[in-house]
Amino acid sequence: MSSDLWSFSLSTYAKPGVEPACLQLQSTGVNVCLLLCAAWLGQRGIACNEQRLQQLRSETTSWDAEVVRPLRALRMQWKDAATKDGELSKLREQVKTLELEAERHLLQRLERSAQNWPQEEKTDLSAWLEGVAADAAHLDRDALHQLRVAVTGT
Repeated sequence: MSSDLWSFSLSTYAKPGVEPACLQLQSTGVNVCLLLCAAWLGQRGIACNEQRLQQLRSETTSWDAEVVRPLRALRMQWKDAATKDGELSKLREQVKTLELEAERHLLQRLERSAQNWPQEEKTDLSAWLEGVAADAAHLDRDALHQLRVAVTGT
């Protein structure tokens, strides 16, 4: 198990089926960084409760809205045009790098927010995953299950 959230997120996201599951959940309004943080916390045995969920959501909201989503929107806006314009394609890749860096910073913020929560408590990974996905429109339970399986191996 990765000790830091960034390493955990990279290794989890690289597992088969996780990327499409995360993108599907993102399309329903779930924040992928928050989702990966929830998986990390659940795997570490940190108990899920509403106060902790709210603290993580609060940490996520403004950074996601003011930094990550604008970068993602710009990258997506340039997607079609970049296939025909090499210079724009290079700029788009730079924006993609910035977007990933912004997500890394968000994950670091989330990790710091949870750093003093006690580990090895009895917890249910599903409670964390469903807790951060609770506000999603038309939650895709299959995608959530795919992520849970990737994290636990079962």
